[in-house]
This record gives sequence, C-alpha cells and structure tokens, in this order.
Amino acid sequence: MAIERPNPYGAFNYRVTAERFGGSGTVRAGFQEISGLSIEVTIAEYRNGNEKQNHTRKMNGMSKAGDVTLTRGLIGADDFFKWIKDTRDGLQTVNSTVTIELLDEARVGPVMTWILTNARPMKYEGPSFNAKGGTDVALEKLTLSCERVDIK
Repeated sequence: MAIERPNPYGAFNYRVTAERFGGSGTVRAGFQEISGLSIEVTIAEYRNGNEKQNHTRKMNGMSKAGDVTLTRGLIGADDFFKWIKDTRDGLQTVNSTVTIELLDEARVGPVMTWILTNARPMKYEGPSFNAKGGTDVALEKLTLSCERVDIK
C-alpha cells in the first residue's frame, strides 16, 4: 500500500526483481534508469442515431500497459540476452513477473510497488562503443512488453 506524505519521494531509490534475473526476490544488478511505466485506457465513442443529444457518449474501451525499458551498466551477465533469445526461439516459459519498488530515503522498505504481469522482452540494446569517451559506462537496455501494470 502506498504511504502518503506531504513531500514527494525521490526517484533514485528503487530496486527491480524478476524471476529471470536470478530468481524471485533476488536483486541481480542495479538499474540506472527505468522508463515507460504507464497504463492507458482507450475510449470508445458511440451515438445512437435517434438520440436527442447532439454528442457522442464515451465508454471505457480496452486497456493496455506501456512498454517498460530497463537500463543498467554492463556487468558481464547474459540474463538479458538469454531472455530475449528464449523469446526469439519461441520457448513457452518467457513470461515473467517483474517487480519495481520505490524505496524510502532510509531504504528500509518499499513505499510503492509496480508489478508488471506477464512481462516478456521485445527489444535488447547492447552498449554503444566510443573510443574518445574514456569515462563512459557501457550500458545495456531491455525493453519489456507486459499485459498489466498494477500498483500496490
């Protein structure tokens, strides 16, 4: 359950866990950035031909979850690549639950949790290499498609 308070939480204390990252509840590596957490409900417009009002009614349509991108420093683990390879090769066990927890400043526990249901990778990006960027970190990205995003 979300803990309400007058000051907003910082966006820099979070953790990501998933079955595909070493097991449920295990933090394999820290992520630099998480983007794309969204839920969208489409609206269907409808009007009967014999309605007295000269406007459409708006009704809830289908809902969908946005694609979520996880970015982390390259740590030599190939779990991202194995997951998208399994998806590419058509294995049936590619769906996973991914949990993103926003932590309080003391990192005692989560104050809000996003759960991505039936997440599967749809895009993997390896690092960009540049010889003149001597202090840059090699980053990899994994974009996930999921069926639902729920917030606890």
